[in-house]
Amino acid sequence: MGFSLLDYVIVIVYLLGVTVIGMYIGRKQKSSKDYFLGGKEMSWWSVGFSIVASETSTLTFISIPGLAYKSNMHFLQLAVGYFIGRLLVSMIFIPAYYKGDLETAYDFLGKRFGMSLRKFTSSVFIVTRVLASGVRLFATAIPVHLITGYDYATSIFIIGIFTLVYTYVGGLKAVVAMDVVQMFIYLGGAVASMYLILNHLPNGWSDVVVFATKDGTDKFSMLNFTTGDSFMGFLSSPYTLLGGLLGGTFLTMASHGTDQLLVQRLLGCRTKWDSQRALMLDASVIVLQFAFFLVLGLCLYAFYGGVPLQQLGLKSSDEIFPKFIVENLPTGIAGLVVAGVLASAMGTLSSSISSLASSTFLDIFKFTSRGKNIDEKSEVKWSKRFTLLWGFILIGGAMLFTDTKNPVVEIGLKIASFTYGGLLGTFFLGLLFKRTNQTDAYAGFVAGIVTMIVVLTYTKIDFTWHTLIGCLATIVVGNLVSALRPRK
Repeated sequence: MGFSLLDYVIVIVYLLGVTVIGMYIGRKQKSSKDYFLGGKEMSWWSVGFSIVASETSTLTFISIPGLAYKSNMHFLQLAVGYFIGRLLVSMIFIPAYYKGDLETAYDFLGKRFGMSLRKFTSSVFIVTRVLASGVRLFATAIPVHLITGYDYATSIFIIGIFTLVYTYVGGLKAVVAMDVVQMFIYLGGAVASMYLILNHLPNGWSDVVVFATKDGTDKFSMLNFTTGDSFMGFLSSPYTLLGGLLGGTFLTMASHGTDQLLVQRLLGCRTKWDSQRALMLDASVIVLQFAFFLVLGLCLYAFYGGVPLQQLGLKSSDEIFPKFIVENLPTGIAGLVVAGVLASAMGTLSSSISSLASSTFLDIFKFTSRGKNIDEKSEVKWSKRFTLLWGFILIGGAMLFTDTKNPVVEIGLKIASFTYGGLLGTFFLGLLFKRTNQTDAYAGFVAGIVTMIVVLTYTKIDFTWHTLIGCLATIVVGNLVSALRPRK
């Protein structure tokens, strides 16, 4: 049906509204604690919804329906692992974080092992977050390009600049508040799409069931008991039950327990109990959200008569939802759904910018000769400068990926993948093993990263196992070095 003038107006009003409101909400900051942690006064429910929005990138919004279209609902096994992982983070990591007045995730490692490791792990986070966020921002431009017709560079610039403005002015308070708004906008767009599909089908939901179970297939299947023909074959099989549960659990413990992108919000809650409630709210919503997007994919499958993607002229499953948006949504609803796509992108991007700036300022800059003795007013100025710096770096970095054949995209995603296990293992060395020191932690962390380089280069092990393998290598080597070290 095309993108009408009304649709453009809706998108423009959304962009301007989010930016202005975000600037207003977070307009007053007196210190870096206010700017990066919301003064540690944020409500648990807003933090919980904010985490959902932060981790729901456009990749999720577009890819998960496509995943169900071409296969089934096995991805839900991973989502259950996500829930278990969040539960463990709330029981193990959050109590440790609230024992001291921590400013970042890596502040814990600094207090446990020494400032050197804090700076090192923070630097690793910065490098991997820049690469991963650049890839995500570029991925966001793909559906925006397909829907609006804008080229990739223009799409990236629009998303990046509006997000940067309210993140720069409002700090974490603005980011969290806008995340909550954006979560309901993108979910509203997805719900509207499902409603229109079911309304279009002659028999509604019954047609979805018919197509999902046609010719002996079962696209409603949620459990995959595949074991493979060998141990390596099992590890290489995607979305197995054990791989989904263990992989989702360890991936979540890494992302929500050691990644400043999400830990920053948990540290902004008033109390330990508020932080734990926020995380369990996120855990509950995220499972329901993944289930909803997978069902949306089955609805799209029925809408297009169950034909293969190639028959629709599509190269990948990621294109199926944008195709529906462009060709079938009525005037006004199309604008709402595109606003939803932008909302999922802006929620993730604003979180990346704020977490990069906070880690740079709090973990590194504050311990330099220039940053040691600055007053609170100067803290806010420097915090905003780092926010501006990383905002432009992420926008510029995403522009480099506009050639979709660029292998740097794959490299960026692999780098983000192999550091998680090392980071999680290093945190476990600090949390669970009292005898380990900074040397042991360094050795374990490096071993975890080297192990993942080998796994990614020489094996086809599925991504669900990556974090667990890197974590185990880090813990084993860290404890081995500790055991071999002469005792005083």
